[in-house]
Amino acid sequence: MNMDATQIARRQDPVLARAHGVSKTFRSGTIEVTVLRDVTLQVRTGELVLLMGPSGSGKTTLLCVLSGLLRPSVGDVDLCGVPISRLPERAAGEVRRRYVGFVFQTYNLFPALSALDNVAEVLTLKGMARARARSVAEGSLAGVGLASRLDHRPSELSGGERQRVAIARALAGDPSLIFGDEPTAALDRQTGLEIVALLKQQVNHHRGVLLVTHDARLLQFADRVIEIDDGRIVRDEPVRCLPDAAPGPTQ
Repeated sequence: MNMDATQIARRQDPVLARAHGVSKTFRSGTIEVTVLRDVTLQVRTGELVLLMGPSGSGKTTLLCVLSGLLRPSVGDVDLCGVPISRLPERAAGEVRRRYVGFVFQTYNLFPALSALDNVAEVLTLKGMARARARSVAEGSLAGVGLASRLDHRPSELSGGERQRVAIARALAGDPSLIFGDEPTAALDRQTGLEIVALLKQQVNHHRGVLLVTHDARLLQFADRVIEIDDGRIVRDEPVRCLPDAAPGPTQ
């Protein structure tokens, strides 16, 4: 069986995302604002990582750089073995579509579409046949507990159900890495914990999760925490090493 270099790198390297010496500066006229400063980190298979820090610290910018949505001003980013920061935008987009799933704070669902079609639409955009896309979408929604809500539009779903649709959509393409940007911020406490528990279930030997969050209660689900402040990584260590970490969820 022939295998391209991207697939070989993905199989041999447990590192899903790697940033080395990354800085990001935004320019507006003569004004420059540096948001990331010499960031080096890794996200590996089999772990749920929390990216934490105060507002304006660079969390979301770092997530966008790691996923290839933004290019670093300095440094290199590899995504699933591919040097994504060196690729043209179209090629970088193909890498994202192949390997990455996104879950956002505001769900980003199509309001006029049912839960089923919200998931299936993304798969058809990736080139999957319509009938197959709907079948895969149905299975993905069942996997997050929404088998009975397939025909409901977002306005007919609770906040937690909408976020489950977003997770089903992210998982439908079988991504290696799931990025979440404050996925619990719009939810009540209990629903937020349920959503992160669901994401934790997706972590395995070929998949990892990176969540941007302010919520220290989510430490109970995390394997590692990365803390950023003023664009610099100030802490990167396993949760079990943190003196203030909450105990893990009971099984």
